[in-house]
Amino acid sequence: MRIDYDSIAKSIDALTEGEDDAVALMATVVCELHHADERFDWTGFYRVVGPELLKIGPYQGGHGCLVIPFSRGVCGAAARTGETQLVDDVDAFPDHIACASSTRSEIVLPVWNRAGDLMAVLDIDSDQPAAFNGQDADALRDILDRVFAT
Repeated sequence: MRIDYDSIAKSIDALTEGEDDAVALMATVVCELHHADERFDWTGFYRVVGPELLKIGPYQGGHGCLVIPFSRGVCGAAARTGETQLVDDVDAFPDHIACASSTRSEIVLPVWNRAGDLMAVLDIDSDQPAAFNGQDADALRDILDRVFAT
């Protein structure tokens, strides 16, 4: 099963309309995304909780890492650079943090709030190599912007 981004975006829009609580929004987005695609083995947010520090937020899948500094791993790179990280092979990524040994590829997108501040990163892991592409990145960026930045 592959995600239909147009359909899932409409569903997320309907479910989140009028909601402004960040945790409620994150939980809803994660639930909808995680169950829409067999590639998504772990789907979750890491929230910015202090200078250069991420802590786990709402997620679906096995346990995630609890704390990730901006200086480490794929999530840290997305937070540090403000750029989407599309990783075909996590073992080839310098300083990858192995929260789950089954993870083979990963996509991580920075999440900005309405004020333009980094509030979190969305992390999606797959047990398949090279599971994500630019179309995934673009569609996920659109969903995140619609939910959190507008």
